[in-house]
Amino acid sequence: MKPAELARLTVEKYIKERQTLIHQTSLIGIDVQKAGTFVSIKTKDGDLRGCIGTIFPTKQTIVEEIIHNAIAAATEDPRFDEIQRHELNNLKYSVDILYPPEPVKSFEELNTKTYGIIVVAKNGRQALLLPDLEGIDTVEAQVSICKNKAGIPLSEPVAIQRFKVERYPE
Repeated sequence: MKPAELARLTVEKYIKERQTLIHQTSLIGIDVQKAGTFVSIKTKDGDLRGCIGTIFPTKQTIVEEIIHNAIAAATEDPRFDEIQRHELNNLKYSVDILYPPEPVKSFEELNTKTYGIIVVAKNGRQALLLPDLEGIDTVEAQVSICKNKAGIPLSEPVAIQRFKVERYPE
């Protein structure tokens, strides 16, 4: 099974039956056993409908990680109401598998297409932004949006980490 297919089946089962998919399967083309993952759900028109994930693995397997994050993206993203049954046929899914983050010393080490970022303020506030997002073409914009997401003032210094992802869209 492909990662995005697993996310779709998980969300559909949960929204229709309020049951968690129990699937002892391996993922096609995925060798890693545990990793942080993000599940993004968009409408077929391209509007974001939910996106939730984990930077580091929190479950025993990557399959469990995707199942957990798919349900959270559909039901717990604070920016959106829970996905409703009538919406299911109009959704498309993408799963990002995260590589471990690494600290960076300067913007020169960043690339919006290649790396996602994590910004962390001294007070502990932090946010993550996935790489290669539509409309985010500069590192400055990427950092600014990520700071804003965390509620960190633009003028406040932050520690920045970068990470790569393997993206598996439908």
